[in-house]
Amino acid sequence: MIQDKDFTLRLIRQLTQALEKLLLGKPEESLMQKELDFDSLMKDIFKINFEDIASKSKEEIVEIVKEREPKDHADYYEMLGNLFLFHYRAEGKLDFADKAKTFYELYLTTSGIFAMPIINRINELKVVLN
Repeated sequence: MIQDKDFTLRLIRQLTQALEKLLLGKPEESLMQKELDFDSLMKDIFKINFEDIASKSKEEIVEIVKEREPKDHADYYEMLGNLFLFHYRAEGKLDFADKAKTFYELYLTTSGIFAMPIINRINELKVVLN
């Protein structure tokens, strides 16, 4: 069981880093060659694909995260913020922007880290949502 949690946490961090590079417009060649399959990573992490998780409310997604190890919540929230921001930029759905903002705010609150790039993304999303 501990190995499964460690594996899942590594997947979350891998997805977070990949999305971070895509959001910054700096994907590495190896990342592009791998053609990350977000759905397979989502299935490995949450046991459902992105479409299914995107159809859930913010509250439902937060409940899914709360079922995980409390020390890992910040990693989940950062990954979800990146994931929804990436999909918002690709598809333009305001629901994705709202979810990204919420998960970034939860990341800041949960982690206790002052992360200027995350704060800038939240401000960018606030402009879009208002």
